[in-house]
Amino acid sequence: FTALASQFPPPETAREDGLLCLGGDLRPERLVAAYSCGIFPWYSKGMPILWGSPDPRCVMPLEAFRLPARSARKLRLHPYELTHNAAFKQVIRACAAPRDKEGGTWIIDDMMRAYEDLHALGYAHSIEAWRDGELVGGLYGVALGRAFFGESMFHTQPEASRATLAGLVGLLRQRGATLLDCQQETPHIMRMGGVMLPRAIFQAELERALAMQTQQALRKVAQRLKWLKAACRFRGCPGESCTAIPRTASGRPDRKNHRPGRAAGSRAPRQSG
Repeated sequence: FTALASQFPPPETAREDGLLCLGGDLRPERLVAAYSCGIFPWYSKGMPILWGSPDPRCVMPLEAFRLPARSARKLRLHPYELTHNAAFKQVIRACAAPRDKEGGTWIIDDMMRAYEDLHALGYAHSIEAWRDGELVGGLYGVALGRAFFGESMFHTQPEASRATLAGLVGLLRQRGATLLDCQQETPHIMRMGGVMLPRAIFQAELERALAMQTQQALRKVAQRLKWLKAACRFRGCPGESCTAIPRTASGRPDRKNHRPGRAAGSRAPRQSG
């Protein structure tokens, strides 16, 4: 994993628009290595994999988070039911739905599969908002050490995305997190307490949030992937070419029901560059 992290250029060499480099793949171990360096993938269909590290960086100080008074009042009167990791696939697909007239989205199929794999390994998480049994809002991101890297959110009813963000902040506070990375500045985030940090300060905060836990997390990913490949070979799978990650109903790796080869309807992440 150290070797994977060292393949990325130093974040301070990124262009003014935040683009750092391109190419590589979306394997779980590479994604974890990238996040541990403050780097994340951001590209669209038909493009090579682009990796970014914007400067300044938008973060949400957990102690400064605040709901707008009007939103807080509405949520007190009409609260949503919030859950954690109850519908990760539904959330990421809802976030991927086109939001402009041209139908564009950066959460393409390869990205969805990659983060679903991270979720199965325990590193990608979702918060869901429900009303009358219907999923009406959610967000997802990646957790490493005491840092959470927000990726995207959606809502189909008023205030649902703010409710999920409030739920995430509460969960992170409870678990002793110190950094909530929002990546890009948006009016939505800034109204709730977001701030822009120069890259040097962000990287220092990230280093403190990860500390020794990053290496532990990377070792855990390696162990889980090693187990998966061993299980595949035991059942006659070709091993290295298998990209299936078996899951139980709760999203945990499922050894009992694993089948060799690729999971139905899935493909290996595309490699470009």
